[in-house]
Amino acid sequence: MNKQWRLAHTPSGGWPVDLDFRFGQEALPEPAPGQVLTRTLYLSMDPYQWGRRRNGTELPGQICHGRTVSQVVSSNRGPFEVGDYIFNTNGWQSYGLSGEGVSHFGYMHPRRLDPLGAPLSTAIGVLGMLGLTAYAGMMVQCQPRAGETVIVSAASGGVGQVAAQLAKLAGCRVVGIAGRPEKVDFCLGQLGLDACVSHLDEDFHEQLRKACPDGCDIYFENVGGKVFAAVLGLLNQNARITLCGLISQYGNTDGSNPHTVWQASGQQVFAVREVAVHPLFVGNFVDEYQERFLSEVGEYIKDNKIFYREDRWAGLEKAPQAFQAMLSGGNFGKTLVEVSEDTT
Repeated sequence: MNKQWRLAHTPSGGWPVDLDFRFGQEALPEPAPGQVLTRTLYLSMDPYQWGRRRNGTELPGQICHGRTVSQVVSSNRGPFEVGDYIFNTNGWQSYGLSGEGVSHFGYMHPRRLDPLGAPLSTAIGVLGMLGLTAYAGMMVQCQPRAGETVIVSAASGGVGQVAAQLAKLAGCRVVGIAGRPEKVDFCLGQLGLDACVSHLDEDFHEQLRKACPDGCDIYFENVGGKVFAAVLGLLNQNARITLCGLISQYGNTDGSNPHTVWQASGQQVFAVREVAVHPLFVGNFVDEYQERFLSEVGEYIKDNKIFYREDRWAGLEKAPQAFQAMLSGGNFGKTLVEVSEDTT
């Protein structure tokens, strides 16, 4: 049987609750001509999924969307062979179809994975869309130069930890913003950042100012809210910002658009200091930069120049719990669910 989580209704609350999701199971689908049936190994949890559910992109009754790593178990002249490991978008279910006539999330075309080249889970993490997001925002949009000061919010998170390490490799002074003490310690110790401050501390604004005596040349925005307010006054002339996410605002219930509010709150500083703001949508970078990204970051990982932490949850039944933890900061690293056994 195919275990599945479906969206129970269009959420009305600010943050997800258990009743937003409905668990069930069905018989396994049969692959049509040109399709393959795949068994889900890993399921990615990402903040953008909540926006799809709240704005009606994902409809009640639909299988909850999610990027996955899967193994082909049956083929009907499909694009992959039985036994192949692939990146695809099975969503929150234990089996799914790929191939002709199967809708994927725009730019996320299924691709074959080599388990000898890198751990399979990295295809939805450091070597997946998440890693490309960090690479596109930091290296393509902001183009860090040696000696510059870079601030990365949510620096211990999936995107943040990659973006911060790329800036370090470019020769920058990198200041992370994180939450719990163990996350701050991780950024300083494992990631090797020059400084890291906790947004949970009462004197957070002052700590951040002291950590950036020369101001901020690049800001990688993942959080918004009070974190952005603390960074805003530190921006130097001609600073660059990549606007990746505003996770602290995704639960707003006042009807306002978080991106519009964010832009308005910084507009005066942006204008006076000629700050370049780059909205970040990873789909715009796949065709031109994915191969370069996979080559460069893949080599960094092999050479132990980039470290990557995952926050793993065992069992598809834990998907809503993992999703809620990720949105509330209860995760530590890239959040993923181990749906079935990875024998590699």
